[in-house]
Amino acid sequence: MATTKPSTATSGTTPASRSGSRNDAVALLTKDHKEVKQLFRTFEKLAKAGAPGEERKTIATQICEMLTIHATIDQLQAHELLDEAEVEHAMVKELIAQIQAMNPDDDLYDAKVKVLGEYVAHHVQEEEGEMFPKAVKSKMELGEIGAQLKARKQELMGASESESDLRH
Repeated sequence: MATTKPSTATSGTTPASRSGSRNDAVALLTKDHKEVKQLFRTFEKLAKAGAPGEERKTIATQICEMLTIHATIDQLQAHELLDEAEVEHAMVKELIAQIQAMNPDDDLYDAKVKVLGEYVAHHVQEEEGEMFPKAVKSKMELGEIGAQLKARKQELMGASESESDLRH
């Protein structure tokens, strides 16, 4: 008689949920990092292929909106922003504003999106390599913080969608 292990699909648990809610904030932010990294890859492929401006602008707009939301919720999880992180956030916000004000066929549009991606990649590396491990080891209530971040993200995404509807 063969024995079977309980399936995670039928038990409703995953390795992440079995480890407890302690990693919720880290998991949410890490998921955002992966999603925006994929968007930057897509943009880069479109730019290299000489895709029409509207296709590139669609992806760039998604990147800017996602980063704006992420930066807002990111500040909630950092009780004291490091000086470097604060400067990085300011630079990212400035580049986002420039990109949003530009036409995708303007000079430097693709270059600014690329530089934004480089800033974000550097920031992600620091967060995932330094800040997140410290947060996991700390006594921070990451499950509670994760719930707050998720709620704020959903609120901001709703506001972003409403603003987008008004523009059309």
